[in-house]
Amino acid sequence: MRAVASAIRHPPPRTAVGKKTQPFGSLRVELKESETTIQLTTLDTAIDSLSAFRRTICSHAIRPPRMNPTPSNPQRATEPPRSAAWPAGTGTQEGPGNKIPTGRSGRPPTGLAVLLFVLLIHSSFANDFFEWDQAKQKVRADVHEANLEELLAKISTASGWHVYMEPDSTRKVSVKFRDLPPPEALKRLLGDLNFALIPQSPSRLLIYRTSLQRATRRIESAPAKRSPRTGAVPDELIVTLKADSAKTIEDLARQLGAKIIGRADDLNTYRLQFETAEAATRARKQLAEDETLGAVDSNYYLNNPRVNDPHRQAVTQPFSLKPSGESNSGKVVVGLIDTPVQALPPEMTEFLLDPIHVAGDPGALDGELTHGTSMAETILRGIEFVPQSDDTSNIRILPVDVYGPNPETTTFDVARGIYAAVNSGATVINLSMGGDADSPFLADVIQQANRAGVLFFGAAGNEPDPLPNFPAAYPSVIAVTAGNHRGEIAPYANYGSFVDVVAPGVSYVNFRGDSYVVTGTSSSTAYVSGTAAGLLESGKSAAETAGLILQSFAPKSAP
Repeated sequence: MRAVASAIRHPPPRTAVGKKTQPFGSLRVELKESETTIQLTTLDTAIDSLSAFRRTICSHAIRPPRMNPTPSNPQRATEPPRSAAWPAGTGTQEGPGNKIPTGRSGRPPTGLAVLLFVLLIHSSFANDFFEWDQAKQKVRADVHEANLEELLAKISTASGWHVYMEPDSTRKVSVKFRDLPPPEALKRLLGDLNFALIPQSPSRLLIYRTSLQRATRRIESAPAKRSPRTGAVPDELIVTLKADSAKTIEDLARQLGAKIIGRADDLNTYRLQFETAEAATRARKQLAEDETLGAVDSNYYLNNPRVNDPHRQAVTQPFSLKPSGESNSGKVVVGLIDTPVQALPPEMTEFLLDPIHVAGDPGALDGELTHGTSMAETILRGIEFVPQSDDTSNIRILPVDVYGPNPETTTFDVARGIYAAVNSGATVINLSMGGDADSPFLADVIQQANRAGVLFFGAAGNEPDPLPNFPAAYPSVIAVTAGNHRGEIAPYANYGSFVDVVAPGVSYVNFRGDSYVVTGTSSSTAYVSGTAAGLLESGKSAAETAGLILQSFAPKSAP
């Protein structure tokens, strides 16, 4: 979704990421300079106020971010408990606020595997070497300009520790040493960064620059688990019939030897399943030769965006809004295309509409915090970005579950979910999901809704590369990445040329009495969707809202 404001004080946001400006569907943005200035000022103030207490920018993998949210005891102290133990004789890491006490038992910290786990890290420099001997508690290193996060990931794998960093604390490492105990090795590797080991099961290594409490971004010990099914569904096709087609989909399915397993009748589009992938390939060739039928597309998997290791906090920020309005008059609806949404805190419950389930009954939602639940709360937090005349709002969130009980969804079901949300009155669509699947059918559904004035916001992805992440990369979607409070794109977030805006990548969620930090470009997207809904409720048009979002959340610089 590409909007251009005609009277904006700042340069177009694409300049920062090298992207060409495109029109916002069939809409045009015509803003008065005075109105623009006032709104941008209030938005900037809102973002600054958020940054004052949320300066940690973290990430979880969208493709696919996975974790089991087990609450842990919140750490309120500025130093780790005195029970934190290293093997006897290793010494204590000195420095303000980063002490790791020397253990008296002479045993490694609880939960650490006493195994010989030697890790070799080879970078672009042929002589780079890194070895963490867990059994002997000795570390050797000879690295030049190595990525600290990669080293920490290897350390996590070897030691069994859960490693957390304060966002924006990464650095390049050039060191050479041998046979140092872990505390001394970490001191050399981390330089001016602080660290602390918290003995739990498993133990946590916290790395921070300003405060132990801000070490919230998890460094994965291994690549995030992905769904075993990725790419195109091999034995399926998505077929869109022309309105004047002489054949029905039933006739066509019989002719091709396929089953109809999904229908979008209003769009004349159907999901066909074949006995084998080869049969699907032959059918695709046959359909391509018959121009009277319509379009043929593959159906693509999209992984379940699970919440990635939410880090428990002591408290969340109070939520001040109250629901208002009994009728649908003036109501702004945000379509949350995601996993199922669980019960929200009491003060947020009335903002939820009855859910739509596209991919079947998800079953009981008594388990871990779902991605949809965390995004619903984050959208509501985003609404608070926009100053209101009072503390009430007529905005509602429409949960559209496109996953059901499945570990993944498909682009066909995402398109059906979007269509259902728009038909139910949604004027903002939040797409905190993504993958590398470029589906023409999904792109067309989004484009048609965009032309009708529906605003789309999509997560750019948490892989620090320039590769497009869909559906965020479609021209009709405003692509949101994560960044710091200065508007600079975070080093872990996608910085591709398709990126339009940057927003905080961390949200604070209250789930069943516990407070969690949920991180990633998913959270960034939900914040922006909530802000857009607030602007629409204040009386701005869709085009004005898009223009203000693009300007107020524009990336300040590309990495």
